[in-house]
Amino acid sequence: MKQLLAILIAVLSISLAHAQDINKLITEDEVTRIEKTLSADDMLGRRAFTAGNEKAAAFIATEFEKAGLQPGGKNGSYLQQFEMYVTKIASGKVILDEQSIEKENIICQSTSNAVTFGSNDKYEVYSIGATDNFMSTYRPLRGKTSNMIVFIDTAHRAIFNRIKNFAGPRFPSSNNQVFVLTSNTKPSTYSINLKMDVKEQHLSNVVAIIPGKSKPTEFVIFSGHYDHLGFDKPNDKGDSLYNGANDDASGTTAVVTLAKYFKAQNNNERTLVFAAFTAEEIGGFGSQYFSKQYDPAKVVAMFNIEMIGTESKWGTNSAYITGYEKTDMGKILEKNLDGTNFKFYADPYTEQQLFYRSDNATLARQGVPAHTISTSKMDNEPHYHKPSDEIGTLDMKNMTEVIKSIALSSRTIVNGTDTPTRVNTNELR
Repeated sequence: MKQLLAILIAVLSISLAHAQDINKLITEDEVTRIEKTLSADDMLGRRAFTAGNEKAAAFIATEFEKAGLQPGGKNGSYLQQFEMYVTKIASGKVILDEQSIEKENIICQSTSNAVTFGSNDKYEVYSIGATDNFMSTYRPLRGKTSNMIVFIDTAHRAIFNRIKNFAGPRFPSSNNQVFVLTSNTKPSTYSINLKMDVKEQHLSNVVAIIPGKSKPTEFVIFSGHYDHLGFDKPNDKGDSLYNGANDDASGTTAVVTLAKYFKAQNNNERTLVFAAFTAEEIGGFGSQYFSKQYDPAKVVAMFNIEMIGTESKWGTNSAYITGYEKTDMGKILEKNLDGTNFKFYADPYTEQQLFYRSDNATLARQGVPAHTISTSKMDNEPHYHKPSDEIGTLDMKNMTEVIKSIALSSRTIVNGTDTPTRVNTNELR
């Protein structure tokens, strides 16, 4: 009995010491400092391809460097730079059965200066009719790398216009893809003759690494996106700067804070990768590029952190996990939080398909237990994608507790004693 009591006291002492450490290493003051810097006006909304985006990347890189993490980018840099082409239609026309299509009803994905082809050329042809489920038909097409033309019925005009907002940037490619909004989704003949304005530009993720001790070839990723919308439509107060304090300076703040915490702990058996992604808001390009740099079979888990600055629908000390049912990672996190007052829940907004909408999706589609952790009330988040998404709307105390809970809940995955089950890729849409 005495021996059992001694063991219990020892375990309790270790737990208390760990709690004291985390409260010293993850503080509200430090979380607020990082969040305030990232969401400040002088970051100009951090839109991809802007000086504000580059300034935010430089700040994150400096934080990683000060903490003593290894660079995870190219040539000894924390910046993981990659090239993209920003394109738009300069001039030209599309004709379907002798009827000309207005330029605003055309999307052209190409890095060529001219796109010219017709119905006799070897292009793949697809149609999305008025009664078709748009996303079920469109989703398999967007991953294609072949030359193709897609005729989309005007009944889908609203979603076509949303897609058009993401159509400008693309990775280097020799293929041409044209999407046409039309009431004639099965024309007998068509001709495309477009001149494109093509500009090569650079973007950068910010990546840092803490090598694992006994399992260095097994990776655990902590990520969030640091870009936002920049300047956009003004609100009724004339404010046109979208600071993106919650979306996703909060997630990026968590990534930086966790990097410093785990570096101070210095006890990770698996290699930890901390990634701040760019270009999530314009198509998830940063995470797509990042994911290609890793063998998915060696990625044990991905903690993607997106909008944790407000209370969840259950109040404080709670968050949800997207795709909860797809692996047992959520159960592992909950087990590691036993004895705390924090609770993880399954995603309550499944109709919005959040599992596929954030930076976890690319690796999840390859089987990685990659989930997004969030508190955002997606059915009623008043400042989402608005100029009012500023630090004053965030609950910094609760946000700090969310970050602590992510650190505590991940510890058995980080130390190599738990390995989450993989995503069944046959079930992914």
